[in-house]
Amino acid sequence: MNISILGAGAWGTALAIVLAQRHQVVLWGRNGQAMQEASLQRENMAYLRGFHLPESLIVTGDFARTVEHVTANPDNLLIVASSVSGLRALAETLRDHPIANIVWLCKGLEEQTRLLPHQIVREVLGDKIPAGALSGPSFAQEVARGLPCALTIASHDKALCERVVSAVHGGNLRVYSSDDLIGVEIGGAVKNILAIATGAADGLQLGLNARAALITRGL
Repeated sequence: MNISILGAGAWGTALAIVLAQRHQVVLWGRNGQAMQEASLQRENMAYLRGFHLPESLIVTGDFARTVEHVTANPDNLLIVASSVSGLRALAETLRDHPIANIVWLCKGLEEQTRLLPHQIVREVLGDKIPAGALSGPSFAQEVARGLPCALTIASHDKALCERVVSAVHGGNLRVYSSDDLIGVEIGGAVKNILAIATGAADGLQLGLNARAALITRGL
């Protein structure tokens, strides 16, 4: 399968490293110089140091080339690995390209509008394109290291869910599907809040009781 990942931050790069072992993957980043250096050095020094980029992984700052990599076949996957704040701009750029599907990794709500990612995508691209959220507790460095990780693909399009599971599930990555798009997106946003609060509690050495209280009350 051809897979294009828009966003060469830590998470996008980590996922690209894993998927490039089984698929033809192109990783795009907006910083053209950093992408050129990553391609030559086979390491994303700007965003994910210490991890070798597979020789088969194409790293580029060429947006059109990256999108064209997946538009020839509707079974290919386009994955957006930007932050929520960058999702709208990327979606607006994608309006000029004949994309067959879109999957995003970002968690949270858009600051100005308080919209969830799927609402942003629908507002910009409409509701005809199969779309979904790939979410879960996932630290980029652990994924790049090959440690176990479980994710959920949430979409109202069953075929898209099956395609994502087929492409991503395997090795140390486990992917489950759901049609509860809103629930998965809200869960991802809340998870980040709880993670920050838990980290603060650990830093203050408040103990496991405080950590458990945060998690149980937060849920």
